[in-house]
Amino acid sequence: MSASRPEGKVTAPLLRARKKSGEKIVALTAYDYPTARLLDESGVDVILVGDSMGNVVLGYPNTLPVTLDDMIHHTRAARRGVTRAMLVADMPFRSVGITEDGSVAAAAEVVAEAGAEAVKVEGASPTTLRSIARILDLGIPVMGHVGLTPQSVHRFGGYKRQGTDAASALAVLRDAKALERAGVFAIVLEALPPDLARRVTQAVSIPTIGIAAGPHCDGQILVFHDLLGLSPEPPPPFVKPYASLAGDVRRAVTKWGADVRSGAYGG
Repeated sequence: MSASRPEGKVTAPLLRARKKSGEKIVALTAYDYPTARLLDESGVDVILVGDSMGNVVLGYPNTLPVTLDDMIHHTRAARRGVTRAMLVADMPFRSVGITEDGSVAAAAEVVAEAGAEAVKVEGASPTTLRSIARILDLGIPVMGHVGLTPQSVHRFGGYKRQGTDAASALAVLRDAKALERAGVFAIVLEALPPDLARRVTQAVSIPTIGIAAGPHCDGQILVFHDLLGLSPEPPPPFVKPYASLAGDVRRAVTKWGADVRSGAYGG
């Protein structure tokens, strides 16, 4: 098995086994067929159709307006490009935790209609945990998410690092353990101090996947557009872009437009 591009279909049990093997989990977001296919061909382990599409694809100020129909549409597109990676879909705001029956129906639709192989659920409130239990009972793997949960941005007062004091750090650790007991196969840790992310990673028997949470997690996830510098806006400060595609696009389109106007380009 190559360290740069592991072989074989990625599943929830395989990812759980990574915790013992120490092999890091590589995860990225995708929202369409060509991106998902490129990521899959590049050896990414987990492709998340994230509700981050609200920010980077749909032009919303946050993830809250993203609907279940949006998730189904984009997950279905990404599904066509994925062979090896595990395809996970975010459960958008209002789809989980309001009623258990509604949560199960929404998760079932994302899996049955759009082809997701697991769903990701933010938070660990009592109502959310009950919904997760019902989703798991249906046979759908669930990925958890603690720390900065973007669907709670208004409660947090913005996109701020979480777990920075003793009480909030204890709450994050408690939530992670509750999700482990509920049966999730992995947990995203977002915007946590690295030492807290290390403590959580050591305290649970399932993999942690970090974003803005330091190097001690069992894997890492980023928004595809941030990794490649594809967004019109600068990437978050914790991101090290591996390309600057926004500038390349502007230059290419500007040059092509100039060639069209001058008559140098004729198709």
